[in-house]
Amino acid sequence: MPNTKQVEVKTIAERPPMYHPPLPMEMQLTDVEFEVLTPTKMKEYVADVEANKAPAKPYYTLTTKQYENLSLNMGEIKRYTSNILGIVKFYREYDDPKETEK
Repeated sequence: MPNTKQVEVKTIAERPPMYHPPLPMEMQLTDVEFEVLTPTKMKEYVADVEANKAPAKPYYTLTTKQYENLSLNMGEIKRYTSNILGIVKFYREYDDPKETEK
C-alpha cells in the first residue's frame, strides 16, 4: 500500500466582495434667473414692446405658494441625494479592505 498522508481541510469564512457600481455623472445644473414683475413694471414692459424697444418674450408665473412648493421640493431633492450618497459611502467603506484590517 502506498504511503498516504491525512488531508487536513480548513474552511475559511470570507465575505465575497461587494459590487460597487460607478456613481452617475454629477448633476450639471444651469443657472436660473428670476425676474419679479410688478403691475407697474409689466405696464412699462408692454409699452416698450409696443414701441419696439424690448423683445417680446413669454413670462411664466408662480404664485407665492407655488414658489414655496418649488423651494420645498428642491430641499427634498437635496435631502434625498445626500441620504443616497451616505448609503453609497457606507457600503463602499463596508467592503474596503483597509477598514477591515484596522
